[in-house]
Amino acid sequence: MINIPASKTVLLKICLISFRQQGRNYYGKHKKLQPGWVNAQSVGIIYQMKTQDFDFLLPPELIAQFPTGQRTGGRMLCLDGGNDSLQDAMFADLPQHLRPGDVMVFNDTRVIKARLLGMKDSGGMLEVMVERILDEHCVLAMIRASHPPRSSSKLILGGVIPATVLGREHDFYILRFDHKDTVIELLDRHGSLPLPPYIPREVTQEDEVRYQTVYARKNGAVAAPTAGLHFDEVMLSRLRDMGVLITYVTLHVGAGTFQPVKVENIIDHKMHRENFHVPEETVEVIRLAKTSGGRVLAVGTTSLRALEAAAEAGGGELIPSYGNTDIFITPGYRLHVVDRLLTNFHLPRSTLLMLVSAFGGPENIYRAYQHAVDECYRFLSYGDAMLIERQT
Repeated sequence: MINIPASKTVLLKICLISFRQQGRNYYGKHKKLQPGWVNAQSVGIIYQMKTQDFDFLLPPELIAQFPTGQRTGGRMLCLDGGNDSLQDAMFADLPQHLRPGDVMVFNDTRVIKARLLGMKDSGGMLEVMVERILDEHCVLAMIRASHPPRSSSKLILGGVIPATVLGREHDFYILRFDHKDTVIELLDRHGSLPLPPYIPREVTQEDEVRYQTVYARKNGAVAAPTAGLHFDEVMLSRLRDMGVLITYVTLHVGAGTFQPVKVENIIDHKMHRENFHVPEETVEVIRLAKTSGGRVLAVGTTSLRALEAAAEAGGGELIPSYGNTDIFITPGYRLHVVDRLLTNFHLPRSTLLMLVSAFGGPENIYRAYQHAVDECYRFLSYGDAMLIERQT
C-alpha cells in the first residue's frame, strides 16, 4: 500500500466522493460506462488505483471484425487534454492536425506468422502461439493443450517441424525448433497470422495484407501496432510533402497486449516484456525538432512505450536504446518525450486503456470513451483512431 498523509487522505476522499457522485449522475443517463476514473494528480498525490476503475461495458457489435474498405477510411476522435475538448473527424483529416516540423514516430515491427498447430509425441493435439523469438532456433511460446507438455517433450509443429520443450518461464514455454532452417523461415512457411482473440474467425487473404502496416520491415511482433494500420503510402507521402518528419522505433508487440489486468490493484500487475530499439537517428530527429518547436506524435502505444523506455534508460533524457522493456504507464506516470498520441480504442481493464488515461487524463478518457460508445465508433485492432493531446 502507498502511505498517504492524513491531511491528504481527507482531501483525496473529498475528491473521490465528488467525482463518483458526478459519475453516478452521468451513469444514470448513459448506463454504459462505469464511473470511477479519477485523476488523483489534481490533489497532488497518486493513490492506489484499482483495475475496476478502468472497466466499462463495450458492446460486442462495436468490436470491428474487418478492416475498412481503405486504410485511411476510418473515423478519428480528437481529444485535447489541455482544454478537455472533443472533436469528431475522419482519419483522412489527420494532416490538418499537423504542421511542418512536427515529428511522427512509427513502430516498424512486422507481424510474424506466429500460430502453429501441432502434436505431442503422445498423440495429443496442441496449439502454439509464439510470443517472442529468442534466437534463430528458439522461441518463447504459449501452448494450449488438454494436458501441458513436460520439459524435454518432443513435438511436431505444422506437420513437419520437430521441436523440443526446453522448459517453462511462468505461463510460457521455451521451445527449440530442431530444424536446419531458422524460426522465421519455418513460421513463414508453416505458420498462420495470429489475429487477436476478439476477432474469432479464419484468417483471410485480406488480413494477410491489412493486419500489417505498409512500413513494416523488422520481423518479430505477434500482434500489429494497430494505430499504424490506418496509414497508406499516399498519406505518408502527403505528410512528408507538408514538412512533417517521419522516423521509426521498433517494439515487437507480444500477445500479452491482449491480456486483461487480473489483479485488484494495478500497482500489483506485472507487465509482459517486449524487445525494443530506439535508434540514434530517431533520437536526433526528436531532439532537433523539439529545439525548434516541433511536436512529437507517437503513432500507437507501442511507439510511446519504446520512447519512454529509452527515456527511462537515460534518466529522463531520450537516448539510443536497445533491449527488453516491461514499462507500465498508468495515471501519475511522468511522461518525458511524447506530446501527442495517435491510437485506437482499447479493451476494458487493459494496460493500454491505463496508458491512454495517463496520457490524456483519466476523466478526459472516460468522457471520450463514453462519446465513442454513444456515437458507435469502431473499437480495437481494425477500429477507428483517436488523436490525443497530452494533458499538461
